[in-house]
Amino acid sequence: MNEHVRPYVNAWDRVARARHPNRPKAIDFLPRLIDGFIEIKGDRVFGDDPALLAGIGYFQGKPITVLAQNKGRNADENRKSNFGMMHPEGYRKAMRLAMQAQKFNRPILTLIDTPGAYPGPQAEQRGQATAIAQCLQLFSSLRVPIIALVLSEGGSGGALALSVADAIIMLENSIYSVLSPEGFASILWKDESKAPLAAEIIKLTAADLFEQGIVDEIIEETLIGSHMDLDKVADQCKKTIQSYLDKFSAMTTDELLEHRYQKFRQIGTIE
Repeated sequence: MNEHVRPYVNAWDRVARARHPNRPKAIDFLPRLIDGFIEIKGDRVFGDDPALLAGIGYFQGKPITVLAQNKGRNADENRKSNFGMMHPEGYRKAMRLAMQAQKFNRPILTLIDTPGAYPGPQAEQRGQATAIAQCLQLFSSLRVPIIALVLSEGGSGGALALSVADAIIMLENSIYSVLSPEGFASILWKDESKAPLAAEIIKLTAADLFEQGIVDEIIEETLIGSHMDLDKVADQCKKTIQSYLDKFSAMTTDELLEHRYQKFRQIGTIE
């Protein structure tokens, strides 16, 4: 088979691969992308959110701020990290570090991997909707380059809050959508078993989103998934991230903000 001719994989299979129990998480990618990572905790309002692994480190020898949605690799880790579903304090922590990055002129790398923001009553009581909205507002106006890398699932506003970026990169078997296929099927047809059909309709694969101009780059994986060749996938991620950092670092602040504005302004336009 010609290596440049990729066999078709349907959307539901992509969903399964994105959710594969062995799929690498942010904690697997971090040491392969970032040197000298120092975690920073807390939002200075309520507490810390382990669903967001945040801190500073070095990317290719230069300082960078990292905001990584943190799923666990087993049941115990998932309970501790709430399956990567962030509470309001997680988004406030992200904003705190983002403003610090702007102060010290550090670029920001976000690693996206969440089924969505935590929907429980405690999160609502602590201002979940407001925290996400403020995060969207802040990231749209930050005066430093922002790169978002979607590792597996990018679900709803919980993912979007950290994806207002100058470049959005997706792994080949990752997904990104306003809601899950199961949620779409239960709302539209009152039948969650139609999730495979919903996955095709809502265009959540990396290829779909690249075609629509929402995603800037796709990192190729093996047909089975990134867990089969993590080092190779991580190396390609590093090269791609570096290319975009070089591009955006060469821009003036006004050019960077205009680029970001136009990127999101054009999403959904029909010619």
